[in-house]
Amino acid sequence: MIEVYIDAATKGNPGPSGAGIVLKGEGILLEYSFFIGNMNNHEAEFYVLVKALELCYEKQFSIVSLRTDSKIVADSIEKQYVKNKDFKPYLDRALPIINQFQLFFIKWIPESQNKHADHLARQGIHKDKS
Repeated sequence: MIEVYIDAATKGNPGPSGAGIVLKGEGILLEYSFFIGNMNNHEAEFYVLVKALELCYEKQFSIVSLRTDSKIVADSIEKQYVKNKDFKPYLDRALPIINQFQLFFIKWIPESQNKHADHLARQGIHKDKS
């Protein structure tokens, strides 16, 4: 099983945004930090969710346990529904990927348990090349 920790950070809301992803387990530890453009905080959280799922799929992980400190992301995946139409394209991208995994779990965690991904996300804000 691979444990995935995700977080997004925005400077302003909306504003420049960064993503942080930590993949650990099965003898690996991978960290990703990147700039994702100008977004609001919720959109950035959904964006990093999709990016993390794509990474797990590319790396052919079959059992994924994802942790996020974004309640809206965790609830939306569990219910397979978003109220805000702006987030629907992200949900529509995430669900088919999730269905490719043998097992998938998503769990909301407090920010205090997500500091590593948060740090990577904050670094990502500053990776803007424009």
